Amino acid sequence: MAKYIVKRILMGILTAFVVATLTFFIMNLVPGGPFLAEKAVTPQAQAAMEAKYGLDKPLFQQYLTYMGGLLHGDLGVSLKKRGFTVADIIGNRFPVSARLGGIAVLVAVLIGVPLGSLSAFNRGKAADNIIIVFSTAGIAIPSFLTCTLLMYFLSVKMKLLPSLGLDTPASYIMPVIALSLYPASYITRLMRSSMLDVIGQDYMRTARAKGVPAYKAVFKHALRNAILPVVTYLGPLLAYLMTGSFIVEKIFTIPGLGQEFVSAIPSRDYPLIMGTTIFLACFIILMNVIVDIAYAFIDPRIKLK
Repeated sequence: MAKYIVKRILMGILTAFVVATLTFFIMNLVPGGPFLAEKAVTPQAQAAMEAKYGLDKPLFQQYLTYMGGLLHGDLGVSLKKRGFTVADIIGNRFPVSARLGGIAVLVAVLIGVPLGSLSAFNRGKAADNIIIVFSTAGIAIPSFLTCTLLMYFLSVKMKLLPSLGLDTPASYIMPVIALSLYPASYITRLMRSSMLDVIGQDYMRTARAKGVPAYKAVFKHALRNAILPVVTYLGPLLAYLMTGSFIVEKIFTIPGLGQEFVSAIPSRDYPLIMGTTIFLACFIILMNVIVDIAYAFIDPRIKLK
């Protein structure tokens, strides 16, 4: 297993390098610059600021300078938030996104796995049809529409929940619902398909023929094998939600990493765009490695080589 982990880490480093390279050059191909939107900036002042941050140098030289700093753990300084490094911004904003995303993932799993299993064991019945309808709707409805509907009914009309920030426990309810609706629906569909495949296997028929109780057959045999596709999905899902769901954080004015990334794009804050993209890529790679290792513990038949 140690050899496999080392191999995956090396592949992850290569992947992060490719992501950083593509992001750097594609980002600089977009017309505009970080100082063009500044008010009352003379051409001389703009040239001075570009020289200060090294933006006056040839693009490939900028790339080599940035990658050299990245190898030493330096993500650069923000061009818009003067006095703050990109590492400081990520360190301050990531815990907010991680807390919100972690709760959303937990809710999605606690809802999706039981509903998917229930749907599979009631295939073709009313419960199955109802779950399919709601899970399909949850997948089809975009997150910005979910946020808008929740805010309109629960905050504006009924005045039950606050609509901005995360100052109180009640403030988490609407963002968590908006974040967990799609993954919960997707996990439900994924779990249903996987469970239907598992309960049709020979060992499940044998267990039923031997008189094994239904709950034991489900939790000891079926669930353990059927949940593998869900575990695969949880890796990138956890990384995405914990590093910030951009739309949800923007709508609910949540001071997380996602909102910083969204704000950095129109303002052309190159170091912050690069830093958050690399951080997200590394986090996804890490989650995928953890998921692969978890396979060996969930299903002993899987060998990591």
